[in-house]
Amino acid sequence: MGNCLGSSSVKSPLHVTPSSPGPYNTSKTSSNSTSTTNTGRLSTLSTSTFNPSSGSGSGLDDSLCLEGRILEAPNLRIFTFAELRSATKNFKPDTILGEGGFGRVYKGWVDEKTLNPTRSGAGMVIAVKKLNPESLQGLEEWQSEVHFLGRLSHPNLVRLLGYCWEDKDLLLVYEFMPKGSLENHLFRRGEPLSWDLRIKIATGAARGLVFLHTSERQVIYRDFKASNILLDSNYNAKLSDFGLAKLGPTGSNSHVTTRVMGTYGYAAPEYVATGHLYVKSDVYGFGVVLLEMLSGQRALDPNRPSDQLSLVDWAKPFLSDRRKLVRLMDPRLEGKYPSKAAVEAANLTLNCLASEPKNRPSMKEVVEKLEQIEGMKGARSRDIREAAARDRGHSRVSAIGRSPRIPKNYNAGSATRVRGTNRR
Repeated sequence: MGNCLGSSSVKSPLHVTPSSPGPYNTSKTSSNSTSTTNTGRLSTLSTSTFNPSSGSGSGLDDSLCLEGRILEAPNLRIFTFAELRSATKNFKPDTILGEGGFGRVYKGWVDEKTLNPTRSGAGMVIAVKKLNPESLQGLEEWQSEVHFLGRLSHPNLVRLLGYCWEDKDLLLVYEFMPKGSLENHLFRRGEPLSWDLRIKIATGAARGLVFLHTSERQVIYRDFKASNILLDSNYNAKLSDFGLAKLGPTGSNSHVTTRVMGTYGYAAPEYVATGHLYVKSDVYGFGVVLLEMLSGQRALDPNRPSDQLSLVDWAKPFLSDRRKLVRLMDPRLEGKYPSKAAVEAANLTLNCLASEPKNRPSMKEVVEKLEQIEGMKGARSRDIREAAARDRGHSRVSAIGRSPRIPKNYNAGSATRVRGTNRR
């Protein structure tokens, strides 16, 4: 979940903070027992909270969200700590899949039908996220994850299988995503993602956001970034980590006001500046990730020259000029992409990064454009390269519409989250 440097001070109905584990606590039972439980007590949400809206522009779109559904209450397995310790071989170091601000994620094995722990290598693989007691995150984000992922079901959202809360131990159990995160594929050594796979992943992640944005009480994801997009064995994208998710505005309100949280480089400028969180604040984050996918560069990288620290600031002039676009494109693609598709993707990225939320497209519009881009074939990038060769103006262009100011001590490897105060 990254390093959380603050907590939301505006409570949504999702947040419950009991003085003791209460209904979350589980008695220590034999690992042979089946403890699949409907955790209705965990949720304070009414049935209508996520109902599709009948209003224009916010109803669920059948073509995009047909397979998605909203449960009346979370239906999750309540695991004992002993069960998860057994499933992960006592949380052995060789089962660690990754680590973030919340804690470490371990690989485990359970029976596919009963979800009881099995021996290593047998049964269904799971991912177990275990809270680090010293984490700046904790109960509130853990609860948010359970409340949202426990009720929202869609092919482009990671499936939460269950949880454990015993004493100070907080754990979450997810389906295993064998291809890991988009971040790893973009920025670590290995076989680079092809153009077609990049667009496929972008489209899948966008569909996940459409599903969140088109319920009556819109869900604002608030932490859209490459490390939160996980990939299954077929490179289908699924959104993970709902610790910062928040219910959207109600009535005639255009935004919700909350403490600024998110990740530097991805958080929308209006949110960082005012604490006003819009549904289209997620669209800005999507634009940043799409830019990373086009360029193969991180949103923020202190190892780049100072005028290139912020990818958004540096890249905007390249996105808006097709003759310069080739100099922005990821060299690991080796020019293997349709030139027209690259130009359309660049234009879409630029639209998503608009300074004003009202000028950004909806995620439904983003999906429609990405589907058009997916279908584009024809000339590869040679014509773009030839146009760029004719353009000899290689001087760096000053950034326009600057993204939020970055702290001097920013470390790209720390996944530092934005911290701010309440804005009214």
